[in-house]
Amino acid sequence: MEKKAPLRISTISEIHALLQVPKPVHPLISLVDNSLMVTDTEMLDRPFFFNFYKISYKYSTTGRMGYGQGYYDFNEGGMMFTSPNQLISADNEAKYYGATLLFHPDLIRNYPLGSTIKKYGFFSYETNEALFLSDKEKKIILGLFDNINEELNTSIDEISQDVLVSYIEVLLNYSNRFYKRQFITRKVVNNDVLTKVEHLLEDYFTDEKSLVNGLPTVEYLAAEANLSPRYLSDMLRALTGQNTQQLIHEKLVEKAKEKLSTTELSVSEIAYQLGFEHPQSFSKFFKTKTHLSPLEFRHSFN
Repeated sequence: MEKKAPLRISTISEIHALLQVPKPVHPLISLVDNSLMVTDTEMLDRPFFFNFYKISYKYSTTGRMGYGQGYYDFNEGGMMFTSPNQLISADNEAKYYGATLLFHPDLIRNYPLGSTIKKYGFFSYETNEALFLSDKEKKIILGLFDNINEELNTSIDEISQDVLVSYIEVLLNYSNRFYKRQFITRKVVNNDVLTKVEHLLEDYFTDEKSLVNGLPTVEYLAAEANLSPRYLSDMLRALTGQNTQQLIHEKLVEKAKEKLSTTELSVSEIAYQLGFEHPQSFSKFFKTKTHLSPLEFRHSFN
């Protein structure tokens, strides 16, 4: 079957019409009961983009939801976050319960959140990295949804937008806290991922992939671990205090020290073996990390 071109949905009013739910009471933000959504087969048969943010708490007895290349079954329920221009897809068997918050970037543009929203990495997570809530956490999140809904159904005045933006920020901060809890409670599973990443880095240099592909990247490790780059970095930071890039740098320094102290390879040869394009870049990197030049480090062993 020929793939259909993605559908771009620009406004919250437009998505309300497509989902056959009542018009939004505010042009830049709405809260939708997932069980009231009605979608035609044509829409569900094609991927789509939103020009706004979407935060959903959903559970499903049938169907799957996904974006990018992955799908996820929401039988147990979970929270999913998507930012503008993220590819989203769903199958036509989906039936969801819960609630979905939609808000346009223009709602928060003139507030600090307009800039700081980028720090919430979970907007870049994949669907299979959804946030699963405890009963207590679910009560807090649904309580915030209720507060937003109540504010939306109050007469709009000059303070309404301030209140709505503040609720969104509290919602994001709680979600950030609950994701950090999830990293901790899934520590055994996440330690397996850490071990896999360490093996991937070791094999990368042992198999001399660096000679062909250059320096290992966060994107490479994330793809090999079947995780999104941002989720992998946040998970590793929770486990080790270092993100993926920092672990790569640590391994590079370790391998550089090993070659400098146990081989007679020149600094240039070591640089190329590790994946650096230029020896000068390697020397600068090594001195930044160790406060010694490669030659000074080598001489310290003689």
